[in-house]
Amino acid sequence: MNIIENISLKPYNTFGIDATARHFVSVTTVNELKEVLSLSQFKNRFILGGGSNMLLKNDIDALVIHIDLKGISVLEKTKSHVHLRCMAGENWHELVLFCIEHNYGGLENLSLIPGNVGTAPIQNIGAYGVEIKDALISCEALNIETGKIKTFTNVECNFRYRNSIFKTELKGKYIITSVTFQLSKKLHKLHTSYGAIENELVKRNFKNPTIKNVSDAVIAIRQSKLPDPKVLGNSGSFFKNPIISVSKFNQFSTKFPEAPSYKVSETEYKIPAGWLIEQAGFKGKRFGDAGVHKKQALVLVNYGNASGTEIWNLALQIQKKVKDLYDITIEAEVNVI
Repeated sequence: MNIIENISLKPYNTFGIDATARHFVSVTTVNELKEVLSLSQFKNRFILGGGSNMLLKNDIDALVIHIDLKGISVLEKTKSHVHLRCMAGENWHELVLFCIEHNYGGLENLSLIPGNVGTAPIQNIGAYGVEIKDALISCEALNIETGKIKTFTNVECNFRYRNSIFKTELKGKYIITSVTFQLSKKLHKLHTSYGAIENELVKRNFKNPTIKNVSDAVIAIRQSKLPDPKVLGNSGSFFKNPIISVSKFNQFSTKFPEAPSYKVSETEYKIPAGWLIEQAGFKGKRFGDAGVHKKQALVLVNYGNASGTEIWNLALQIQKKVKDLYDITIEAEVNVI
């Protein structure tokens, strides 16, 4: 275990923001994590996973603890299902590819989402009609104050749209160390009706698609719309899709009948934030090195040397314009630090 001073975090966040950590350490075991947390000289600590869901506006005057716990193991097998335990430092997409290779179904729609396994439940990551909560059995998390490991069941995680107990009541109190999934071994339940998956499968002539076919379709769709963070700094979808009440939706749809929408429940509708941002005139716009991606208005990008503050100021500008035009508030999906 090696604690480094004044290290750039540019390689550790997908936006490629050149912020500095006062102190930095990477932990590869739970015991190392406990040891670091017990160091009394570091009063301020910052937990870093894959760096895919954050925007660094400032340097971090703290001990940055990089969670680099690795390992994937089978806990239980039946004829139809497998329980798979994955450590928090594993790359999310590589986990999905591992599951595809072993014919474990359930995560294929979540292909190519950036980030690590440990931060996925915090955000309840989702794409193309599937969320992590649909496959998660439980997750183990370390209490930062006591150093004890607690197992949270799916219900205890209190999952909601892009949200969980780890973003609300327990924010900053636990570090997820592993996640356990229940995945299918046969008779996979495919989710192909959301977005452009069915069209992509037809285009590829997959009449009886496998989980790999679905994964390949999702990857193709995402690559056609979303920039590779290794090439163009970004954090995926910067904004959540707003969910509004039926009464507000009725007013909105009367004014803007061409707007796409999705019924969430009997009382709520979801409006695509990307459509709102595009109609507000921001798609493809660049402001210095901060900009909005030309193919997907939900994605803010760093063209090279944008600061976190410059990207955040652009986000605030977008929020204001959407609110002024549509009386709808769009919230940031990323954590702004």
